[in-house]
Amino acid sequence: MTQYQTVTSTETSLRDGTIKLHGPEAFEGMRKAGRLAAEILDALVPFVQVGVTTGEIDDLVREMTIAGGAVPATLGYRGYAHSCCVSINHVVCHGIPGDKQLKDGDIVNIDVTPLLDGWHGDSSRMYLVGDVPLKARRLVDVTYECLMLGIEQVKPGARLGDIGAAIQRHAESQRYGVVREFCGHGLGRLFHDAPEVVHAARAGTGPELRPGMFFTIEPMINLGKAPVKMLDDGWTAVTRDRSLSAQFEHSIGVTETGCEVFTLSPKGLDRPPY
Repeated sequence: MTQYQTVTSTETSLRDGTIKLHGPEAFEGMRKAGRLAAEILDALVPFVQVGVTTGEIDDLVREMTIAGGAVPATLGYRGYAHSCCVSINHVVCHGIPGDKQLKDGDIVNIDVTPLLDGWHGDSSRMYLVGDVPLKARRLVDVTYECLMLGIEQVKPGARLGDIGAAIQRHAESQRYGVVREFCGHGLGRLFHDAPEVVHAARAGTGPELRPGMFFTIEPMINLGKAPVKMLDDGWTAVTRDRSLSAQFEHSIGVTETGCEVFTLSPKGLDRPPY
């Protein structure tokens, strides 16, 4: 049986399997952290060009995060040594920044999580590099639509499965694969917490959504089949069939009447082309 726990904004959260319910001060903290995440992703738009390396992107993310009064939550997380994840083409998620240069036609996901005043603002967006083929652009568009259809389900009394059902229905209507190995997650004071937010599910199943819940929705959609495999580095996940993959992510809070998206772009740059 699902357990819920009402927490104050100053409490030290424990990863104990309970779903945390937060109050107004926590919403304000998440707004600030989410806005910084969105501002960082906005600022990357002119920088993501042919010839730029993923390491240079990581350096810029780290500089902007620190300049914003935060620290990158990924830096040192379970031994991860970078300030963001940069996932190109068939990389599903957790691509490690390094010397790789962006090429014409690449599609790129950049995932950032500034930790600001104890709150995690977790968000990712797709970027198009140069002249991107139509089938890749279509995958990016549909993946964004999947995210927004999932968000539309978020309101008190709905079920977590409603989110995954909406995402799965739309993706599979285009004959795309929905990644099962990774999911959205609770967050707030903790980077990853209950509940797990799966992106392929049956409507009406899973925990009930209640005001004060914080979590991410972050569908990973493949142009080909759904299965992924991990590379030897222990982080990078790629599509088994080498097909393209896309992802968008927002951090969400359940309100009394629906939901608040903490990581919306202040400049309206939520989806490409920018």
